[in-house]
Amino acid sequence: MKREPLAILFSGGTDSVSLYALAAIGRHSDVPRPSRIHLLHMLNGMSRFHAFPEARFRVAERIIKSQAPETDPVPEADYVELDMGRLFQGLWLDWYEDLMPRYGGKNLVCAACKLGMHVKAIIYCRQHSIPLLLVGYAEKQDYYPEQTRAFMDRIAAFSESFGVATRFPLYEDFAEDMVTRHLLEEFGLPSTGGGERKCLFCQTRTTATEAEIGAYVEDMLPRLREYVEHKLAGRIKEAAQCFPPGR
Repeated sequence: MKREPLAILFSGGTDSVSLYALAAIGRHSDVPRPSRIHLLHMLNGMSRFHAFPEARFRVAERIIKSQAPETDPVPEADYVELDMGRLFQGLWLDWYEDLMPRYGGKNLVCAACKLGMHVKAIIYCRQHSIPLLLVGYAEKQDYYPEQTRAFMDRIAAFSESFGVATRFPLYEDFAEDMVTRHLLEEFGLPSTGGGERKCLFCQTRTTATEAEIGAYVEDMLPRLREYVEHKLAGRIKEAAQCFPPGR
C-alpha cells in the first residue's frame, strides 16, 4: 500500500507525543504509517518556555529511531511552527466584550485558540498535499471546550470540506491517564508533562456547555471558510480583511 504524508497537531504534551510515536513506529488501526510526518506546532502569542515542544520531539525522535528495524525505518519528520496569533485575536481577544454576551457570558478563549490552530493546519495541509491531520484530543480532558464533540465534530466536517481528513484517534483510548503513560513507557518515552509551552490561558476556567460551544463554533465557521478560501487562492488583502484589528 502506498504511504502518504500525514500531519499532527503537536503541542509536545504526552498525547501528541503518543501520536507521533504511533505514526512513526507503532501500530494503531486509525494511525496509518506515513511517508513523512509533519508536526505542526502553533504559536498563539501568549506562551512561554518556547524550547520545550521541539526539545521533547527531538528526544522522542532519537529514542524511536533507535528501536526501528533496518527493514522498516522511521519516517522522517518535520517540526514546523505556525503563527496563528492574528486569528486568535480576531476570533476572541479583540471582540470578547461583544462575543461573551452571545454565549451566556461564557469564556470561550480556548475554543477560539483551537479554531485558529485548526484553520492554520488545514491551510498547511492543503498547501503541502497532506490528506490527513491527526489531533491528540482525549476524553479525559473534555473539560476543555475544544475536546468536546460539539467542537470536534464541527471542525472535522469543516476540515473535510477542504479535502483534509481530521481525526482524533486517541479520544476514547486515552480516556484514562494510565493508558497514555503505559503506551509512552512501552516506547521508552517520557510519560509525564514538561513538553508543552505554558500558555497564559492554559487551564482557564469555563462553564460553557456544549450548546454554547457549538453555537460559537457555528458562528465563526463562515468567516473562517472565507478566510481559508482567500488564503488558498492567494488573495492576501481579502484574507486580512476577514480578521481586522479590534481597535
